Amino acid sequence: MGNLVRGTHLREGEAGHNVLLVRTMEDTQRSQPISTENQEIAKQVACETGQSSAISWENRPLVLAGESSLEWIRMLARKEPETVFTSLAHRIDLDLLRQSFRKIRKNDSTGVDKVTAKEYGFNLEENLYDLHQRLLRGQYVAAPVRRVWIDKEGGKKRPIGITALEDKIVQKAVTIILDAVYDADFYDFSHAFREDHSQHGAISEIRRSCIKLNVGWIVSADITGLFDNIEHNHLRSMIKRRVNDGGILRLIGKWLNAGVMEEGHLSYPGKGTPQGGVISPVLSNIFLHYVLDDWFVKEVKPRMKGQCFIIRYADDFILGFELECDAQRVMEVLPKRFNRYGLSLHPEKTKVIPFRKPPLNKKGKGPGTFDFLGFTFYWSISRKGYWVLKNKTIGKRRSRFMNELWQWCRKHRHDQIEDQHEKLTSKLRGYFNYFGVRGNFEALKAVHRHAERAWKFWLSRRSHKGRVTWKRFASIRAAFPLPKPRIVHNNI
Repeated sequence: MGNLVRGTHLREGEAGHNVLLVRTMEDTQRSQPISTENQEIAKQVACETGQSSAISWENRPLVLAGESSLEWIRMLARKEPETVFTSLAHRIDLDLLRQSFRKIRKNDSTGVDKVTAKEYGFNLEENLYDLHQRLLRGQYVAAPVRRVWIDKEGGKKRPIGITALEDKIVQKAVTIILDAVYDADFYDFSHAFREDHSQHGAISEIRRSCIKLNVGWIVSADITGLFDNIEHNHLRSMIKRRVNDGGILRLIGKWLNAGVMEEGHLSYPGKGTPQGGVISPVLSNIFLHYVLDDWFVKEVKPRMKGQCFIIRYADDFILGFELECDAQRVMEVLPKRFNRYGLSLHPEKTKVIPFRKPPLNKKGKGPGTFDFLGFTFYWSISRKGYWVLKNKTIGKRRSRFMNELWQWCRKHRHDQIEDQHEKLTSKLRGYFNYFGVRGNFEALKAVHRHAERAWKFWLSRRSHKGRVTWKRFASIRAAFPLPKPRIVHNNI
């Protein structure tokens, strides 16, 4: 963890936080000489950001400003994995708040404050200055989260927390800082809410790992209500392993304890972080990093007799094993591990699935299948007669989308054709961009055909005399063509 640097609130190795460009009164008061090693890191940061000419490299601390500050944190976290960051809250300055406002989604629903991003932006500088001053004085107060319910597969509902606008801005600022710290800690198999990582990256890694490690067994698990069941005490202790800054911890505590407003009723759940909150993704990643990722790498993997892997995207994860005995051992301890931290696994959706590549002389279908991130993974014989790992859209997922298209065309059949075409184009492009992976073309074609049939059918129902023949629809389709299905991710 490192020793404390005399006369500062920083640990040894973190004193280099105070490197570069802008000397402030606060920073000067805690100034201490920095190590040669940390000076070299700071020089590297400055060179990369084009600021090296402004630096006098004496044995004295300066302060990194703006993007350089975050890059310094990122590099130090990567270089010194045991460093505990104790001076981060002052990084939330006007520049970072301004950057955070630019990054938040502007068309989201309003929270309990009922303030839109457009309204806030009319006097942006004044509003951000006022917000910054409240943060400095400790007068910033987090507003309750407004809870709404959205439809989920199977007729169920899922709670979504909508945060007040200023809370979104500050949460985004803290998220940027936490990302700079934890990005070096998170494993490459953790793909959610990180730069240069994506769902398709996780899918591609599954294919490679199954083939490379000769995986024969898959543990498919489903965490029940992760965001609603994160224990606050466990989360705080996990964050303190890397970030023990009182200002940052107090802000996180304010958001966790702000309460939930639903239909005029204010409640305080005592656990969980709102699904939909700006800060929630990074908090959930930190939580599962220690609960699952780090545990699997350091404790589970060394005890396995065969090869194994883990791929995680948010609360969805897949474990692959070469040997059945290893899969069964982990299956026994996995629920206990999650229960220890207040989480549970869905008993019906968590199971061990045989998935070994069949021998070349075997015909017909391969072993079991598993679902992950909207795709079904399965073994199939290629045109050349080899067994290959493929993935296609989950049947229920495709059916649900097709039904949504049908209902949308029904509801909007009286809209202008131009407006209908624009919206249908957007829906199909989004679907093809996600599900357009190698081997899934037939499913894409089925969705395209269904979209055309649904559009034609409900155009014919605009009036009693408005029947649209296929000939007439051909002219409409020529003037307003729907996007063709295409493979976007050919390397998956």
